[in-house]
Amino acid sequence: MDRSPRAKLDNGNDKIPGVCQTVIIIWLKITKTMLIPDMISARLTKILLSLAFIAISTVPVLAQQTETTTPETIPTEEPESDNSRSQPNNFLSLQGGKQLMSEASEAINNQQYEVAADKLQKARQVFNQLSNFYLQLFNNFSGIDNRVAQSQRGKALETGQMRDEATYQLALVHRAQEQTELSVPLLVQVVNSQNPTSELGKKAYQQLYEIGFVDEPFTGSNAEN
Repeated sequence: MDRSPRAKLDNGNDKIPGVCQTVIIIWLKITKTMLIPDMISARLTKILLSLAFIAISTVPVLAQQTETTTPETIPTEEPESDNSRSQPNNFLSLQGGKQLMSEASEAINNQQYEVAADKLQKARQVFNQLSNFYLQLFNNFSGIDNRVAQSQRGKALETGQMRDEATYQLALVHRAQEQTELSVPLLVQVVNSQNPTSELGKKAYQQLYEIGFVDEPFTGSNAEN
């Protein structure tokens, strides 16, 4: 068995990088051609091998540090749940307005008038916007497609009625809070929108009479006393 430095080198060929291996082979050739004492040659070869193994141990560490990088975290949007899509406040809708009215009614039963007033105000805004949009569509389709026009007119009347009901309920809440100065303009709006002869119009005028804003009751009869 060959125990020379070359034999040691051959046993470790798979571990030594190409550059280090080439340098060592050249060095061994030089030591054979030059008249260098065996002891000095062995020591120099040992030193050169030590440097080679240091280089070997350093390269994987550097490679590992280079390859080990923190992957970029890409934020992902969570899909909307069915509950979030069904919430009434997500978009303008008749269902959303009705839900607000229902929540306001529950708050009134619990004497939570501030909460009720907030819900009713939002419901008024929803129904008012819907009514205006449907009315615009009715005007756009009038004379073009009467079927579509009448459908939009019906929706405009329906949402307008619900707006006036929310307005009337809001006026009652303000009256329960002893804020009649807020109730009066709302009640006048209902009378103006509904017509004094309609059921809701009569109720609104009656509230104005009870508050003392008007001094003549309205019976709904055109006959003068």
